[in-house]
Amino acid sequence: MTIGKALTIAGSDSGGGAGIQADLKTFQELDVFGMSAITAVTAQNTLGVHGVYPLSVEAVIKQIEAIGHDLGANAVKTGMLFSSEIIRAVSDCIKTYKWENVVVDPVMIAKGGASLLQDEAVFALKEHLLPLAMVITPNIPEAEVLAEMSIQSIDDRLEAAKRLHKLGVKHVVMKGGHSDEEELIDILYDGEEFTYFNGKRMETKNTHGTGCTFAAALTAELAKGKAVKDAVKTAKQFIQAAIEDDLEIGGGHGPTNHWAYQRRQRGEK
Repeated sequence: MTIGKALTIAGSDSGGGAGIQADLKTFQELDVFGMSAITAVTAQNTLGVHGVYPLSVEAVIKQIEAIGHDLGANAVKTGMLFSSEIIRAVSDCIKTYKWENVVVDPVMIAKGGASLLQDEAVFALKEHLLPLAMVITPNIPEAEVLAEMSIQSIDDRLEAAKRLHKLGVKHVVMKGGHSDEEELIDILYDGEEFTYFNGKRMETKNTHGTGCTFAAALTAELAKGKAVKDAVKTAKQFIQAAIEDDLEIGGGHGPTNHWAYQRRQRGEK
């Protein structure tokens, strides 16, 4: 039996809804072996981020090397990388181990509004990491920063996807959660064509960790050898179920339900 192995390089969310915790839960639910390299520890819950404590660059590198030298990874997901130094170090490690299935979730702002990426790190992200990415999964505010443009319409999102692709990313998933459209539309761009993934927009405040979870599901599917388009389709189904089957935990932006997708697959409620 061949086991898909997925590595997440991201921050720890003490509340369990996003970051490393969400990624590992998602990997487990999609039947891949999850591994992690923590870039920063956050004191965080559904009400917001109460503290960010980055690890040293050496600590991040050592964690990745421990995986690369022994276990290896079929796919890698990056989340909150915090600083330009960590971004450069992670990029170097990806090149060293020749990891190709790299999913970049360009985490910049937490649901509560706290900044999770230093300003100078945006340049490092574009310069060093994006050219190594198989897929990038920005929401609209993140895409506006990376593509250096305002995004108000579907056409704007298509243009932003083209700009991000020109930075070296092989596939761009423009997420539509922050749009004003009645239907939730995610758009995949591979440099030649656009593929639209439609979903039902849910009226809920419990969306903490949706970006992390979506990108982790995509990463898990790539680790199992799925094509990017198929991986995006499953990731879309996974996060749709996770949002719809609400857990209603916490007093603020609650987490999504990481059990929901597999329970539906098994015909359970």
